[in-house]
Amino acid sequence: MKIKLLFASFLLSLTTGSAIAEETKDSSAVIEASKVYNKTFNPRQKEYPNHLGFNDLHLEAIRHLKPDTNSAHDPKLQIPVSHNCKGYDDGSFVCLMFHTGQGDQDKPMGFEYIITVEQYNKLPDGEKKYWHYHKTEFPRAEVSLPDLTENEAKKLMPILNETYGKVIYVQQPDDKFPMGEPYVLVIQDLPVISEQD
Repeated sequence: MKIKLLFASFLLSLTTGSAIAEETKDSSAVIEASKVYNKTFNPRQKEYPNHLGFNDLHLEAIRHLKPDTNSAHDPKLQIPVSHNCKGYDDGSFVCLMFHTGQGDQDKPMGFEYIITVEQYNKLPDGEKKYWHYHKTEFPRAEVSLPDLTENEAKKLMPILNETYGKVIYVQQPDDKFPMGEPYVLVIQDLPVISEQD
């Protein structure tokens, strides 16, 4: 009887071990499948733990916070805002925006929705005023692609220039939590440094 029990236990452990191995193998496949990156926009597969999935494109830009004054020299217009973006099959991107950095405890305070010129042209005329053309805005915003080499960035900028963005905030930069209503920041209405400045 003891031999039968030992044999049954042995068979059970083999079966269970096999099931666990199979489950582990399946889990690994799922994890590998979920780590599909956009190799053009993120060739070194940088991972930012507080916004997984938004690693297809990383931009930094100034002129993305609502200023306290009507001066182009307002300090809020000089703060770099990190955009961590996820690309979609339709050619659009959604970017989480961080104005305090990219540490584990930094929270996004808004997002920028990026669309192609063709998608922009299909918008109702009344909606178009909320979108800014990146070819005009990127130089003003001193946009950089910090995860890319200079050559990689040069190849992408002509593509990114031919897009439009809409910036939507859920909180003010100085608020600890979202207060009041979300708002659209119309980037092209922000003060611009003139040649006389």
